[in-house]
Amino acid sequence: MEMVQVRELVNLATQEVLGTDSILAEDLSNVVDIGNQIFDNNAFDNYVKSLINHIGRVIFVNRKYGGYAPSVLMDSWAYGSVLQKITAEMPEAVENESWELTDNTSYDPNIFRKPKVSNKFFNKRVTFEIEASITELQVRESFSSGEQLGAFVSMLFNEIDKSITVKTDALVMRTINHFIAETLYEDFNDGNYSANSTARCVNLLKLYNDSFDGDLTPEQSMKNPEFIRFAAYTMSLYVDRLRVMSAQFNIGGKARFTPTDMLHFVMLSDFSKAAGVYLQSDTFHDELVQMPRHDTVPYWQGSGLEYSFGDITEINVKTANDHDVHASGILAVMFDRDALGVTRFDRRVKTHYNPKAEFTNYFYKQDAGYFNDFNENFVVFFVA
Repeated sequence: MEMVQVRELVNLATQEVLGTDSILAEDLSNVVDIGNQIFDNNAFDNYVKSLINHIGRVIFVNRKYGGYAPSVLMDSWAYGSVLQKITAEMPEAVENESWELTDNTSYDPNIFRKPKVSNKFFNKRVTFEIEASITELQVRESFSSGEQLGAFVSMLFNEIDKSITVKTDALVMRTINHFIAETLYEDFNDGNYSANSTARCVNLLKLYNDSFDGDLTPEQSMKNPEFIRFAAYTMSLYVDRLRVMSAQFNIGGKARFTPTDMLHFVMLSDFSKAAGVYLQSDTFHDELVQMPRHDTVPYWQGSGLEYSFGDITEINVKTANDHDVHASGILAVMFDRDALGVTRFDRRVKTHYNPKAEFTNYFYKQDAGYFNDFNENFVVFFVA
C-alpha cells in the first residue's frame, strides 16, 4: 500500500479555511485515489516489502434504477395481438314534433336511426432482447465467501434490469415524441413554429409577446418571471378546457373531453422548477399558485452534451405518416389517457445451461405495443 505524507497540504488548507491566507494552487495528485483496474507495484506491505496486500472490503455497485418516463402502461392479455378501439359519435338533434301537432297528421315513431360507430385496430409491436452469460464456478476464486459471490451475481442481474429500464423509458418517450411531432405537423406543416399559436399547439412565447408587446426569445423566456407566470396560467386553463367536450384538441377533429383524473400532464423539469420558484416566491399561500399535478422529464429526446435549452426541448423524428419533424422549445404536453400508451407488455427471461463450459445464458426478452390515437386529446405547449 502506498502511504503519502500530507503535512504541508493540511497546514496550507488550514490557513485557507481559517481565512488567514489567500486561495493558493494545491497539488491533490497524491491525495485522492482514483483507483486502478489491477494491482500495481505498490500493492505490498511497508514492512518486509513482499507481502501482498489483501482486500479488506468489497463494495458492489448494485443500485436500483426506477427510470424517469411517465407511466402510460395499460393492460395486457395472453392471446391475440390486435387492440381494437371502438368509438361512437354524438347524434345530432332533430325537431321536437311534440309542439307542432297538426290535425289529421301521422307522426312516425318507427324511423331507424343508426348510431355512428367506428373502429381502430392497432396491431404493431416492437421487441428487443438482452443477453448475458453468468457463471459461478469460475469466479469463486476471487471472493471470500458465498455472500460475496451472491452479491456479485446480484449486481450483474441488476445491471441487466437497469438496461431494460433505460431502453423502455426511451420507447415510452418516443411514443410521446411521435404524438408531439404529428400534432405540430398538423398545424405547422411548413415548419414555421413561431408564426402562430393554435388550440392544440400552444405557442406560449407568441401569446405572451403579443399580449404584452414583448420581444423575449425562447432562451430568455425561461428566466423571465412574468413569462413563467403567464405560461403557468395558460397551462392551468387547459386543464379546465379539456374537461369540456370539444373537437379542437385532437388531430382527428372528434368531439372529446378529458376528465382531470384521466389527464396526463408531462412537463419539462426546467420549466417545472422555474414555475415553482417564480410562482411560490411571491406568495405566502402556495396552494393558490400550485401547478396542476404533473410528471416531469429532464428532456424529450436526449440531453445533448451540455443539457442546453435547445437540446432538452428538442425532438427530431420521422413519424409513421412519413413526416419529418424537427422542433425545439417544447415545454409540456397534456393528453388523454386513451391517446397513447403501452399495451400487451410482455417481459420474460429464458435460460440455457451449458454443461460443457459450465455457464448459464440468460435471454431477457421484451415485447410491447406502443400506440398513438390521433382522435384523442393531445396539446403541446412550446416557445418559438
